[in-house]
Amino acid sequence: MLDNGCCCFRYVRTQQIGVVETLGQYTKMIAPGCTCIFWPIANVVGTLSLRIQQLDVYCETKTKDNVFVQVAVAVQYRVISEKAYDAYYRLSDPREQVRSYVFDVVRSTVPRMELDEAFASKEDIANSVMEQLTTVMSDYGYEIMESLVTDLSPDARVKASMNEINASRRLKEAAQHKAEADKVKQIKAAEAEAESKYLSGLGVARQRKAIVNGLQDSVGAFSEEVEGASPKDVMDILLLSQYFDTLSAVGANSLILEHDPAVVAKLQDQVGKSFSNKNFKAK
Repeated sequence: MLDNGCCCFRYVRTQQIGVVETLGQYTKMIAPGCTCIFWPIANVVGTLSLRIQQLDVYCETKTKDNVFVQVAVAVQYRVISEKAYDAYYRLSDPREQVRSYVFDVVRSTVPRMELDEAFASKEDIANSVMEQLTTVMSDYGYEIMESLVTDLSPDARVKASMNEINASRRLKEAAQHKAEADKVKQIKAAEAEAESKYLSGLGVARQRKAIVNGLQDSVGAFSEEVEGASPKDVMDILLLSQYFDTLSAVGANSLILEHDPAVVAKLQDQVGKSFSNKNFKAK
C-alpha cells in the first residue's frame, strides 16, 4: 500500500487485500486498486498477500533406533480471500503457528520409524504434516497448498558409518564376483590343459604307430631285396642307425658322452629279452 499524496485515497497492489478500520474497528476489505476513504477517521491499517508463500521449517528429532536427524519441511500456503478477516485478526503470527504444528507432527511421526524407514517414508511424513495443517489452518483463513520433506539428514558420523556399510557390502559383492570369475578361469584352464594332454597323447600314439609301421615296412622290404638278410640283421642296422642319430643330437648340445660299440649289441639283447618275456607271459 502506498500513499498517492491525497489524504482521501489509498491503493492496494495486485494480489493483495487491504484491511480498512474506522476509529480502530474493522470495517471492510478492499480489493486491489485505488480506494477513497474518509481519512483520518478511516484508514487502511494493513494488507494481506494472496500469493503462495513458502515456510521452511527445520526440526531436530530422533528415530526409533535412537539416531538424531535434522528434518527439513517446506510448507506452501496462501490466504483464502473469503476468510481474509480470520487470517488477519485471529493469528498474530501465522508463520510461527505453522512452524509449531510442523514440529508437533514431525516429532510424533519420525520417532516411530527406524532411520532407513524414515528415509523411505519421507512422503508419509509430508502427508501427515499436510493433513494436520490443512485441518487446523483452514479455520484461520489459510489454505495449505503443499507440504514437502526436502531433507532428512542424520549426524555426520552416522552418515560416515552408513557409507562404510554400503562400501563394505559393495566390496563384498565385488570379491564374490571376482572369486567366481577366478573359479571359471581355473576350470577353463584345467579343461584346456586336459584337452591338450589328450590331444598330445593321441599325437604321440599315432607317431609311435607310424614309426612301428615304417620299421615293419622297412624290414620287410630290406629282407626281400637283399638275399640272405634276415629280419634280425635289419633290426641291428636300424638300431645302429638310431644310435648314431642319438649321438649326433646329443653332440649338438655340447655334451660329452662315453661311447662303447658294444652298446648297440646290449640294447639289442635287452629288446629281445623284453619281447621274449612278453610272449612267455602271454602264453
